[in-house]
Amino acid sequence: MIDISTKEVWFITGSQDLYGPETLKQVAENSAEIAKALDASAGIPVNVVIKPMVKSSDEIFETLTAANQEKNCIGIITWMHTFSPAKMWIRGLTALQKPMCHLHTQFNRDIPWGTIDMDFMNLNQAAHGDREFGFMVSRLRKNRKVVVGHWSEASVQKSIGDWTRVAAAWDDWQGAKFARFGDNMRFVAVTDGDKVEAETKFGFSVNTYAIGDLVEVINAVSDADIDALVKEYEASYNMAESLLEGGKNRASLIEAARIELGLEKFLVDGGFKGFSDTFEDLHGMKQLPGLPVQRLMQKGYGFAGEGDWKTAALTRAMKVMGSGLEGGNAFMEDYTYHLDPENPRILGSHMLEVDPVLAADKPSCEVHPLGIGGKEDPVRLVFNGKAGDSLVAALMDFGNRFRLLINKTVGEEVTEELPNLPVARVMWKPLPDFKTACTAWILGGGAHHTCYSENLTVEQMEDFAEIAGIEALVIDEDTTIRNFKQDIKASEAYHMFYHK
Repeated sequence: MIDISTKEVWFITGSQDLYGPETLKQVAENSAEIAKALDASAGIPVNVVIKPMVKSSDEIFETLTAANQEKNCIGIITWMHTFSPAKMWIRGLTALQKPMCHLHTQFNRDIPWGTIDMDFMNLNQAAHGDREFGFMVSRLRKNRKVVVGHWSEASVQKSIGDWTRVAAAWDDWQGAKFARFGDNMRFVAVTDGDKVEAETKFGFSVNTYAIGDLVEVINAVSDADIDALVKEYEASYNMAESLLEGGKNRASLIEAARIELGLEKFLVDGGFKGFSDTFEDLHGMKQLPGLPVQRLMQKGYGFAGEGDWKTAALTRAMKVMGSGLEGGNAFMEDYTYHLDPENPRILGSHMLEVDPVLAADKPSCEVHPLGIGGKEDPVRLVFNGKAGDSLVAALMDFGNRFRLLINKTVGEEVTEELPNLPVARVMWKPLPDFKTACTAWILGGGAHHTCYSENLTVEQMEDFAEIAGIEALVIDEDTTIRNFKQDIKASEAYHMFYHK
């Protein structure tokens, strides 16, 4: 469902008319070579498109406003090959609406010690041309990504590629639609928020749709489509005996297939990229959608339970960022703790809705009673998560601003048997240690709903917050509570002052 390979970033080189046609010709050739190398890089998942160099205020304005209008353009990469007087950039940068990466590089890697002369120096001025440009971007308080190093380095290309994933996620949010079936879970605070402010700030809309409208679509699903999907289930999962043909719970599996097909049709027809539901509003549905939600998340839809539209949107964004990478991004909840003083850990789950993209092995398709919702026993996929580096992130509405809270974690194998817990589960250790991480998370107002990522970095999440213009607080191996408290105060002061 998610494919960012057709997206593009524009490579824009700054110069000026001072240097004459021969120098400018060389600038254009060098720029084209760099853009070609970046476009061919395996570390950059989108297309890098060279644009004519810009040498005047009008050229800059025209190029940057054209980037705003180009649907496939998710951002720009800027580089000053020569000196480019930065006052020329004011009008264009002020108008720019797309994310920007400033590549601080130069065409040559090494100084040609034996032949360097003033002609070479006039041509290769990025060392101070980029600083002039950097001053103006900072003066205008424009958020941007800065990547430093020679353009041929794999690490530089990877940094650019990581940023393009973030830019693609931001682009995906612009005009995105998220459906909310039912309202927020009653009396719950952190999952609620200002949908008007979110659309203003983030570009996506959230609207509520009646369960009755969804049920009407679900009930219209054909038996032939249901039969085909049930066969897909049987080929994809280890099926519980009671769900097989002739089993006592076969009707539950058929109903899960009906719900999945109807829910997906509703989302596709409405152009939605994610959704939320709540067990408190299921009128007309026979079971809470477990398996259907799990499979739709695996296809790329953002989701969060109990009306939590913010986490549904964040999960979708992180799925876009991680598209094509090993590992997954999935809605998660810190469910319970293992408080062994020698090895404390967090067990994450969520009743039914854990994305099988996190599964270490082939999931088991099972049906079990559910103590909430008051409906028939729902079908769900049961599995254990994988070990490896990871992070959790949560998006909260603090009334006058949004905050993104990020905690680096280490996923662990679930080695214990859990015969009486028929849900998917993931185990992790938060960094720097359990007590510090949990203390900081609570001080930071972190939600109990998160998106768990196996393939994104803290830097990417910070870049995303930077593009959005929201707070980002990080809990990692270097966190201390004393410093984290100061981070909270400084972040609050900055965002209240600059982002009123």
